[in-house]
Amino acid sequence: MTGSAPYLTMTAEAYDAVAVLYAELFRDSLDRLPLDRAALAAFAESVRADGAGPVAELGCGPGYVTAHLRGLGLDAFGIDLSPTMIELAREAYPDLRFEIGSMHALDLADGELSGVVSWYSVIHTPPRELPPYFAEFRRVLAPGGHLLLGFFESEGDPVTEFDHKVAPAYRWPIDDLAELAREAGFAEVGRMLREPLEGERFRQGRLLMRRR
Repeated sequence: MTGSAPYLTMTAEAYDAVAVLYAELFRDSLDRLPLDRAALAAFAESVRADGAGPVAELGCGPGYVTAHLRGLGLDAFGIDLSPTMIELAREAYPDLRFEIGSMHALDLADGELSGVVSWYSVIHTPPRELPPYFAEFRRVLAPGGHLLLGFFESEGDPVTEFDHKVAPAYRWPIDDLAELAREAGFAEVGRMLREPLEGERFRQGRLLMRRR
């Protein structure tokens, strides 16, 4: 596992502990979420329009979003801190590439990717630690490359820590998260807010950005 900060170790160990249950709960979750599929489809169409180079899902968990991106015609692979999650992803999708690694120090060349997806993975990063992650996303993206963020929105409150069921996590005002990405060299392409469905506690945010 790359990265030794205490919150990285804690997050990886927490997800290792619940990986099997997590994979069972979320494997088919996109089937019930048309707006989420729409956000992923818009990202995929943007990447394909620019040549369809490789795309990394960072914080891929058991791999279901990575597999969905491959189904949308992308050369997608996944990276996650949790060795158990990566093991489950490889078992479920043996034709796809999955690697253990950290979003803040990726074993990827500068400008290697056409797209990055962070689907509810930056939520576990303490706010003061997040700017270097965006800098790393920018480093591995080619100029004009695309970034899609999925996160819990704070519904008008400041950045707020909440009792996530796996590991400490944060809800972000969508404007603040967009500004953080802009400061790192990204331009906003579009955004979406989805109200919580039955069984969900918080509004969901999506930001589609492009490396300037």
